[in-house]
Amino acid sequence: MKSWITEHRFAFFEVFARLGRQPLSAFLNVLVVGVALALPLFGYTVLSDLQPVTGRLASDPEISVFMTLDASRADAQTAGDALRLITGVTELRFVPRETALAELKQRPGMDAILSALSQNPLPDAWIVRVAPPSGSTAQDVVALQNQIGRQIQRIAKVDHVQVDSQWVERVEALLGFLRLSLVILACTLAAAVIAVIFNTVRLQVLTQRDEIEVSSLFGATNRFIRRPFYYVGAIEGIAGGLLSLALVYISLYPLNQALSDVARLYGSEFQLAPPAPSDALAFLGIAALLGWVAAVLSVGRHLNQVRG
Repeated sequence: MKSWITEHRFAFFEVFARLGRQPLSAFLNVLVVGVALALPLFGYTVLSDLQPVTGRLASDPEISVFMTLDASRADAQTAGDALRLITGVTELRFVPRETALAELKQRPGMDAILSALSQNPLPDAWIVRVAPPSGSTAQDVVALQNQIGRQIQRIAKVDHVQVDSQWVERVEALLGFLRLSLVILACTLAAAVIAVIFNTVRLQVLTQRDEIEVSSLFGATNRFIRRPFYYVGAIEGIAGGLLSLALVYISLYPLNQALSDVARLYGSEFQLAPPAPSDALAFLGIAALLGWVAAVLSVGRHLNQVRG
């Protein structure tokens, strides 16, 4: 056990000695790896922050029910009685056509337009609030609203049913597309990271040809020779991961400053949160694994050539 610790400690310090001989090359490699990994990390951060927003927007859903223009007030009340019998409906609010017209006239430029009309073009409407079961996901809420919307459409004198979750469904579809795009981008950049570290280790193997041959003559095992190169790959991966985290943390500050101005216009306080500590540690582990895999592939391919 003691000899195992000694060997790994020697390999660990040997890595920094090797990197110290070419500091500019090591820095540029870490910079390339950091920038490459920062792109998928930033995308993951944004999508993770957007996911709860769609869930909150769909957690208190409403359905707008518009009566036909020829429906009387009695027809509207009859429709309201039918709405109360639908499972999942918890609250109803009746909006008479006169109230809707008065609210529309208050909007800039609409008063003159509506005054030119001979009659009220707006129908009576009901605002239906739905209570989804506890623990429901955004997809469950959308499915429930669509189901209730189909039941409402069959009520007499109902002309149109506007399910407010339809736009949430579109956002969910867009987020699904972005997630797939992020996976493809992450895989592509992961391959680029492996290629960069692969080439770095290859150059180190070639430049240390004489040292490797002498070590082999003195009985050094394959593990002893390969281990420092594995550490090079893993350490460059971790260093690039740390740089990616720093870039994401730094970029979130000006973005949140600009985003706060936009969110304020919509009465919101949405902010992009940095990666959670657990996500950051997992990301560093993935970065180290990419570097280690690149080193294993490079050493396995080029070490035999040097020793041969």
